[in-house]
Amino acid sequence: MFNLLFRDVFRLPSLWAVGVLLCGGAVATAQPPKLTVDVAAIDRDRILKIANFALKMEPVTITKHVAKLSQGGPNDFYSNGDYWWPDPKKPDGLPYIQKDGQSNPNNFFHHRLAMREMKDAVAALGAAYKITDEDRYAVKAAELMRVFFVDPKTRMNPHMKYAQAIPGVSPGRGIGIIDALHLTEVPLAIAALQKSPAFPKDTHAGLKQWFRDFSEWMTTSKHGKDEAAAKNNHSVAFFLQLAAYAQFTQDEPKLAECRRQFKQVFLPNHMAGDGSFPKELARTKPYAYSIFQLDNMAALCQLLSRKDDDLWTFNLMGGQSIGQGMAYLYPYLADKSTWPHNKDVQNWADWPVRQPCLLFVGMALREQKYIDLWKKLPADPTDLEIRRNMAITQPILWIK
Repeated sequence: MFNLLFRDVFRLPSLWAVGVLLCGGAVATAQPPKLTVDVAAIDRDRILKIANFALKMEPVTITKHVAKLSQGGPNDFYSNGDYWWPDPKKPDGLPYIQKDGQSNPNNFFHHRLAMREMKDAVAALGAAYKITDEDRYAVKAAELMRVFFVDPKTRMNPHMKYAQAIPGVSPGRGIGIIDALHLTEVPLAIAALQKSPAFPKDTHAGLKQWFRDFSEWMTTSKHGKDEAAAKNNHSVAFFLQLAAYAQFTQDEPKLAECRRQFKQVFLPNHMAGDGSFPKELARTKPYAYSIFQLDNMAALCQLLSRKDDDLWTFNLMGGQSIGQGMAYLYPYLADKSTWPHNKDVQNWADWPVRQPCLLFVGMALREQKYIDLWKKLPADPTDLEIRRNMAITQPILWIK
């Protein structure tokens, strides 16, 4: 499917492995049961507060916000590259110039906000149904998703051709696919909601078709191929999306490719032996990008791990593993003042928040201190820049 090189990798047994099976140059390890965390009890009040607010929402759609600079139509998602600004030396500001790490507050962001508002509501409604079995949450979620994804007049078309456009430079770029990262939680909400008899079958079928079409565009378009081959966090975010969508549409070949990417591309090429992400550390926001990358790597493990292919215990000869990544970052999440690299040029004071990697890795690898820290950190940041980088808002949906 993807024109990417394969490389030889090996599994190494974990320190707490209770069984070892050698086969085909790899070492498969058994592990003790995961730690159990009662996320429903921890999050119940916040889930119901957000969900009950969502019950009163009017449906959200990108068609309510016209992007004047877009070369697409009203149903086509549009956004501007975050770090691009008008050239002060040009009367019309064109072409825009880059200021890495500094988000331009005057860019067109309305479609992003509409997508995020819809997703946050649907995720909360899905979480509320999961903990209460009350059909009213399923009814409302179905309404919101039908308007955003299914109704021909108001739906978002299943592509991102015009995302992260740069005025005067490009009408849209492959890296714009990362703007859809928040949609990863929608299929997980649907998995909970579809158990309700009040969740319409035709809406469910329409949603499955939308995500099937979007996944196909991602894996066949030039934009998608460019993003899949990115050498930094963009490719991880791409395959996290693809994994969530392929799981929903039951596309096993795409899921297999996501697992291969994690083992044969992301761990050896993105992570150093000490668990850091060198390409993210080289950015002007090394702290935020390191957190973002580890969150998405952990979310991949959470989605893709299964008994016969456990990504949580997958290790490379060089020491790279999801456990090593968490061990590297944890001290700096617990005490940011010890961060040994440059401070972020933007929003340094606002990180960390309740990072999902702490919960997912803590449960999978039985590290209580990660879970304890996760409980202490802010669950619902209000800063738009932080929320832009927090695609997982209802972790209960991710726990099987």
